[in-house]
Amino acid sequence: MKKISFITAILLTAAQTVLSQTSSDALRYSRIDIGGSARYMGLSGAFGALGADFTTTSANPAGIALFKSSELSITPAVNVGSVASMYNGTSGFDQRSVFYLGNAGVVLASNLKTDPKKQGWRNVNFATGINRINNFNFSYEMTGTNTTNSLLDTYVAEANGINYKDIENDIYGDYAFDLYPAWWTYLLDFANPTTVNEYISPIAPGSSKLQTKNVDATGSMNEYVFSLGANYNDRLYLGMTFGIPFIRYYETAIYTEENITGSDLKYFRIIDQLETSGTGFNFKLGFIYRASDWLRLGASFHTPSWFNSMKDNWKVTMSSEFYTPDPDGFTRYKETSPTGSYTYRLQTPMRAQGSMAFIIGNVGLVSAEYEFADYASARLDASDYSFSDENRAIRNSYTGSHNVRIGTEWRYNIFSFRAGGKYFTTPYKSNINDASKLGFSAGAGLRQGWFFMDLAYAFSQSGSDYYFYNTPAAATNPVSNNIRSHSVLLTVGAKL
Repeated sequence: MKKISFITAILLTAAQTVLSQTSSDALRYSRIDIGGSARYMGLSGAFGALGADFTTTSANPAGIALFKSSELSITPAVNVGSVASMYNGTSGFDQRSVFYLGNAGVVLASNLKTDPKKQGWRNVNFATGINRINNFNFSYEMTGTNTTNSLLDTYVAEANGINYKDIENDIYGDYAFDLYPAWWTYLLDFANPTTVNEYISPIAPGSSKLQTKNVDATGSMNEYVFSLGANYNDRLYLGMTFGIPFIRYYETAIYTEENITGSDLKYFRIIDQLETSGTGFNFKLGFIYRASDWLRLGASFHTPSWFNSMKDNWKVTMSSEFYTPDPDGFTRYKETSPTGSYTYRLQTPMRAQGSMAFIIGNVGLVSAEYEFADYASARLDASDYSFSDENRAIRNSYTGSHNVRIGTEWRYNIFSFRAGGKYFTTPYKSNINDASKLGFSAGAGLRQGWFFMDLAYAFSQSGSDYYFYNTPAAATNPVSNNIRSHSVLLTVGAKL
């Protein structure tokens, strides 16, 4: 399996290069942002001290204990994700729309026949279903002119010192996904005909070339939940969740260098394809305390998620075209690698949340929530590889993130109106990158008898730098990406 270099593993962000498991993969699957019901999203997720919403099974499971009756709900949603890029003064833009399921679940309430005049357990509730906890559906177009270096410079640096026969015959080995296809598409050549282990590329130093990378990423993280909540004396609410998160991620990245000055090479193109899947488990514990009729306090703790069956499949296709035909009359060359496959383990960080809510009679509420997660504690592991460099990159690259959510809801007759905001600090340390996230939301709801319906709009924005390549041999300026997400959610439910 081809391992990416330590420096590259630290610096690559957002849309990622494929072919290996890196610190960037650990961050992608550790940084969750729950997108459940329309009511939850309308308050930007500030629900830790409120409860009585199915989404709390993945946030603060004590919220399940506040249900007084059984309930069934489902949330279809639409998301539009866009990325505006800037590289060496040239802008790029792409977007992707996707229909998805925000959540679907059932809460079964069991009222205990206790004397309401005496202290005791009032009800025990069970909930099960699915919540969306992360969205990977984005498309990137990053393009600009580079007059300093080429991606092929990194191949030359890696190939130097290796006998060409070792590269030429290594279709399934260490060079199968980079040097082997580069050699057979004539993107590597001898620096001197008398040597067999020194190389040059067909692109001369200082040549101007247009570099473009298009990344199409799809997939999501979802979580099956099995939750139990109990209500003691309508004052203390306890809950726990057994979660089964599962990952599906697909990425196709197309990198091209063309319009090359002073070279017989017309263009070259590299197509990377990656598919990642994995299933894990975690536990969540939480409580809500009704300190008074107008104040609720909440807290929850999430264990790490342990993914013991992560699997990557990947493939690389390189192609090139030259102006001058070879002796056989060919100007175009193409080479496809075998399909690589690797199974490994991932442990994501634990999380802690604290929240409070102010209840204003029967007309409104204001809620706030704080969450902490230390992304430096994520770990990669495998039975046949230590991941020591990658885990060192995780510790050196990431830090604790502080996430704040604030929301409010106001009622008029059978209608409710909601708004909220959230801010997540950057998970990176030492100004390696930013990637902080800011979001706003608004929504409305209707509750009439046994039926309820909620509608919400949620917006979020984050920034992230991306490097086409960054090694001691050659490095590009960063691509500045502005990532925006627009979601519309509709929850329909019924009391049973």
